Amino acid sequence: MKKYDAIIIGFGKGGKTLAVELAKRNFTVAMVERSDQMYGGTCINIGCIPTKTLVHSAGLADKNATWEQKQAYYSRAIARKEEVTGLLRGKNYHNLADNPNITVYTGTGAFAAPDTVEVRTAEETVLLQAPQIFINTGAETVIPPIEGIKDNPNVYTSTSIMELTELPAHLAIVGGGYIGLEFASMYASFGSQVTVLEGYSELIAREDRDIAASVQEVLEKKGIVFRLNARVQSVDGAAVTYRDAVTGDVLRVEADAVLLATGRRPNTSRLNLAAAGVEVDERGAVIVNGHLQTTNPHIRAIGDVKGGLQFTYISLDDYRILREDLFGAGERKVSDRDPVSYSVFIDPPLSRIGMSEAEARQKGLNIKVNKLPVTAIPRAHTLGNTDGLFKVIVDADTDKIISCTLFGAESGEVINIVAMAMKTGQEYTFLRDFIFTHPSMGEALNDLMNF
Repeated sequence: MKKYDAIIIGFGKGGKTLAVELAKRNFTVAMVERSDQMYGGTCINIGCIPTKTLVHSAGLADKNATWEQKQAYYSRAIARKEEVTGLLRGKNYHNLADNPNITVYTGTGAFAAPDTVEVRTAEETVLLQAPQIFINTGAETVIPPIEGIKDNPNVYTSTSIMELTELPAHLAIVGGGYIGLEFASMYASFGSQVTVLEGYSELIAREDRDIAASVQEVLEKKGIVFRLNARVQSVDGAAVTYRDAVTGDVLRVEADAVLLATGRRPNTSRLNLAAAGVEVDERGAVIVNGHLQTTNPHIRAIGDVKGGLQFTYISLDDYRILREDLFGAGERKVSDRDPVSYSVFIDPPLSRIGMSEAEARQKGLNIKVNKLPVTAIPRAHTLGNTDGLFKVIVDADTDKIISCTLFGAESGEVINIVAMAMKTGQEYTFLRDFIFTHPSMGEALNDLMNF
């Protein structure tokens, strides 16, 4: 039995930041990570960084190149992605492993008792004990029970497809959510023919229909084909058979590769949480209170493993909540961060903060809505990307911004301006009358907020 002041299971954003914080305070910390390819967590290795590196490369791809040239360019893009992730992975490992107060264990961790974690490494099995334990194991891909996908070398997840060095001529994507659309946009830009099979009658259901329609229109201009109401029944090689839920017709898509973009769920099934007295909900997410304590108050959860929004910046904010709870006044809690903005890096990116128009109307709020086509923004013309739509919803009684959806170039940056205005309680006129640099996408907020 090896004893520490704290054990962290999972090398993700919140956990690794917390490890350094604890070490600065002379805590002895055990960091448990199941794979040497995951030092630094999901974002660095299989999430934000590799996907956005590929999105950037895809945006620079020569649309008039030959197929052989597109193949070569894609292979170089994958190699560049590997260089970026490898560099960051190494830096993250040494940032912890070189700290005398932190010990990194590369192996699978599971609870043996409320204060004990069993770690199976390649060489041995060790028991670690600590009065405080933090679960930071992230999320994993949902694999649907579709005939023909198990052990099929032509079927990929959002993780494994980024290891594919040969550009597929035709990529079939099962799932038309955010992950599916991001990969659809990326591979279409690289030069693949892309078909998206969505089981429901509409794309990205949590967005307003005018925004979703704009997204679909822009992606269809890239050559992406959408098959809605497509209930996938089986996969044979890279051929996907599905049933149209409206007509009942059974149809087939012949592809070269199949991507499962069917969602992600908390990675808790192998943790033996029952031994620690930690409860989960129906999706397997660790149940926590506002200070991230589980049903065992000595065990806390960080990031995707507790469900909710799956973003690395949420994991980082979880660290801040834990820091204040452990060493401060303990006043910071999960609900303090709402609303939270997000971006989906299709081309152009889709970003939003706050509720949808449909949600606002369901709540009976007195609202006013304004829209601005991206083609009306001068900066969009200088960037050569005039696709998209900006939309804002304001409370007509208080003049406070309820939500903002930005589908257009550089929206991932502009949404942060709106978020700061909302967080600081500004009225919409603050952005309407703000002096922005010109030409910039941010200055479009002057017009968007001009009711």
